[in-house]
Amino acid sequence: MSLLEIKNLYKSFGGLGAVINFNFTIQSGELIGLIGPNGAGKTTVFNLITGVYRPDKGQILLQGQNIAGLPPYTICQKGIARTFQNIRLFKDLSVIDNVKIAFHKNVDYSLFSTLIRLPAFFQGEKDIETKAMEYLSIFKLDHKRDEIASNLPYGEQRRLEIARALATQPTLLILDEPAAGMNPQETKELMELIKWVREEFQLSILLIEHDMSLVMGVCERIYVLDYGQVIAEGLPQEIRNNKKVIEAYLGEEVGKC
Repeated sequence: MSLLEIKNLYKSFGGLGAVINFNFTIQSGELIGLIGPNGAGKTTVFNLITGVYRPDKGQILLQGQNIAGLPPYTICQKGIARTFQNIRLFKDLSVIDNVKIAFHKNVDYSLFSTLIRLPAFFQGEKDIETKAMEYLSIFKLDHKRDEIASNLPYGEQRRLEIARALATQPTLLILDEPAAGMNPQETKELMELIKWVREEFQLSILLIEHDMSLVMGVCERIYVLDYGQVIAEGLPQEIRNNKKVIEAYLGEEVGKC
């Protein structure tokens, strides 16, 4: 059984099809890319998977269970986490509080313990802080634990958003253009980080990205969207040499990857 299987997914806005009969599978442990030009429907697919949008038609099967149309918090509880094209941190909170928030979906103390501050509450919060610091250390942000998130440089905000997503303990991590705004060295480091995260956390990763060096360097399979429809799917080398993809999306850039 696939970890995630999408069948005949369809979504329109104002009568215009944004995602049309989209079919997709990802197995446990796979690292898959979803590429295409601006407006191709990539982020719409992500929003459908994570419950931001409700599909007009089709199924989104997570380990065989249809999650299409469920609210985002329920989908997160079921094991799907994401980052956003435009970073969405709690910008007025500290770095560590951004990560601690993500752990609270799995707390084992009760609301009653919280309200009257029983020992279970304090122990639970201590455990969460310890775990949050472990994640910050992984992403080299532990020394900035008390800084306000909005004060971090752009690249560090990106890393913090990924750390927060991982703190929800997902089985599928969805990254929406994680290299956006990064310089070549930061992108190279991100490539190694994504590979490491997949292995260390034993999860699947679905990636939208315009940086073809990153996509070709980390993805095992790639789907290509055009006006909401898949026009190609295959191994990186197959996509690299697909004439239709080259002409429609990658142009000269694919030869530089």
